[in-house]
Amino acid sequence: MESRFLGIAELTDVPDVAVVVDVMRAYTVAAWAFARGAERVVLAESLEDALALKARRPDWLTLKDGPPAPGFDLVNSPALLRGTHLAGRTVVQKTTAGTVGALAVKDASLVLCASFVVAGATAGLLRERACERVTFVVTGGGGRAEEDLACAEYIARRAGGGAVDAGPYLRRADASRSAAELRQGVREGSTPEDVALCLEPDRFPFAMVAGAEDSLMVLRRVAPVDPPPSA
Repeated sequence: MESRFLGIAELTDVPDVAVVVDVMRAYTVAAWAFARGAERVVLAESLEDALALKARRPDWLTLKDGPPAPGFDLVNSPALLRGTHLAGRTVVQKTTAGTVGALAVKDASLVLCASFVVAGATAGLLRERACERVTFVVTGGGGRAEEDLACAEYIARRAGGGAVDAGPYLRRADASRSAAELRQGVREGSTPEDVALCLEPDRFPFAMVAGAEDSLMVLRRVAPVDPPPSA
């Protein structure tokens, strides 16, 4: 499999297959939403769009970065989300980087959204669909976020087949600026406990595939038939 690693601003064409990576925290949070029973995650283009969707569908739950705010039900924190019961619910998510990255490649033939918690299943789906060329979109830090790049490289290695030791990739992510800011409480709407939850490789046995549904970009969980071994 041929892989390239680009930031959102570096995307100059429509990739055939895109894996959008946001470890801390958008696609760890989305995975937890599915694990707590959510049926789908709608990726909103703006906070205003998220609120407009909520106005039309009051039963949908809205989620954003930062502190709690009027009109939003959830914040972008796996630790604060994991106790929430979401069975059958639709979650509308808008974040600073993760959702932006997915919408930037919405015309790709296959869009996966990923983090460490779904890394093995994501790699398994890439193998299952015999993807030859994959663009990994590193969403954080203008395409330089170490946690996202480490996760992207880990998934790429695992998609190539054979066992891969997650340790070196997790240590890079753990030493990242994002991890430090979460531990220090710099980012509102998060908790230091988020770091450990973002660094659990293969916690969930599903990948997350984004596609157009009724003019919306919608994320759904998909379980690969045979995810590759971790180590």
